[in-house]
Amino acid sequence: MIIVMKHGASREQLLAVKQRIRDLGYKPHVIHGATCNVIGAVGDERGKAVLQSLESMDGVENVMPILQPYKLASREVCPEPSIIELAPGLTIGGEQLVVMAGPCSVEGEEQLIETARAVKAAGATVLRGGAFKPRTSPYAFQGLEEEGLRLLDLARQETGLPIVTEVVNPRDVELVARYADILQVGARNVQNFPLLKLLGQQDKPVLLKRGMATTIKEFLMSAEYILSEGNRRVILCERGIRTFETATRNTLDISAVPVLKEQTHLPVVIDPSHSTGHASLVPSMCYAAVAAGCDGLLVEVHNSPETASCDGPQSLRPSDFAIVMEKLRQFAAAADRKL
Repeated sequence: MIIVMKHGASREQLLAVKQRIRDLGYKPHVIHGATCNVIGAVGDERGKAVLQSLESMDGVENVMPILQPYKLASREVCPEPSIIELAPGLTIGGEQLVVMAGPCSVEGEEQLIETARAVKAAGATVLRGGAFKPRTSPYAFQGLEEEGLRLLDLARQETGLPIVTEVVNPRDVELVARYADILQVGARNVQNFPLLKLLGQQDKPVLLKRGMATTIKEFLMSAEYILSEGNRRVILCERGIRTFETATRNTLDISAVPVLKEQTHLPVVIDPSHSTGHASLVPSMCYAAVAAGCDGLLVEVHNSPETASCDGPQSLRPSDFAIVMEKLRQFAAAADRKL
């Protein structure tokens, strides 16, 4: 249910409604709006009719059912787009187009620092890099783990760029959260619900990637797991889905951007690197993503793709990334965004 508070309702009235929601066995989630506050009451659907009684409380305008199964992610609860702080002075979801760039995996200090300096010089505002790497083969490079996190921290000190890196295992959440500014959930973990619940208890933004065979509804239900635990800073990432096509690594679902924009208030990011699997295709997918209305891009950049431990063929060289960023400014301006 959505409980809409009256314009000018007092803090005491808001607190009283929240307490009554708890007394009825539901969990209140307050969304502060420009003109009024809204409370999402989430819990067992079977007895939700009892919440209708809240209409009689002081300060309550009305009580309405939430039609979508994803309650807190829905635009019914929050009609305006959410603007999420990634780091001091950096937000996503508003006018600013955020570009997160860096290597697929952290392989060493020289590789990471050189790439970090290059992507910052080109205009990226977040450094990406994997310390833990979930791989299809158990014999493939699995990442440097905590040493990789230390190197990411060093790159942050060197460049000032906040870092986004993946959490693979629930037991590593606290460790990764000590280093990362943004916690990433990979496609293979989109329905790892114990992991999502733990991330929902962290005070860090979460970048949630869509699974290779995940529907939009399932994707948003995964986001709901994080939101329902209290973490409102969720960013959705479309990274391509599995189809019959073999010319690309995955099929980038560009239509997911406007669909998600209609159904949720959460920011949407596109990963053109994992979706295409080919560096030559990444630039045009970046431009298309901005035209479709995305809030950010997640691009793989490596100082020496031919020697990369993983995903070298889809990684841009720093010089090519700089060219993409320059042209991207034109697309951003056409889409009324700033880069």
